[in-house]
Amino acid sequence: MADKYQQRRFDIYGYEKIDTEVLEAIPYEYPEKSTVVEYVTEEFSSVCPWTGLPDTAKLTIRYIPHQKLVELKSLKYYLTSYRNVGILQEHAVNRILDDLVKLLEPKFMEVIGEFHERGGISTKVVARYEK
Repeated sequence: MADKYQQRRFDIYGYEKIDTEVLEAIPYEYPEKSTVVEYVTEEFSSVCPWTGLPDTAKLTIRYIPHQKLVELKSLKYYLTSYRNVGILQEHAVNRILDDLVKLLEPKFMEVIGEFHERGGISTKVVARYEK
């Protein structure tokens, strides 16, 4: 019996569709402080690189800024660019961390992806950076 799902795929884009160019930083006026900034979204999504099925997650970005903050509109566009990118959950969280650390050069940053259950398993990925 033929696997009827073998030829069923959705459009899957490569990492080149992750829009790092849209990210913007703005000056932070309190670099001497250890203020914790946290952004949370329940709407993060990417796709499985093998099936094209959606991976959705609660994403938390927590950091202690040094000289820069991320401009929120640019962050929203950046995160939305993952929507049809085929990327493993663990890789998505680490890629977000790497891109934001490169942009902001924070004192500390943590990105947490709490991926919703699919096939009976949910995944939580935590990636950290400390200067």
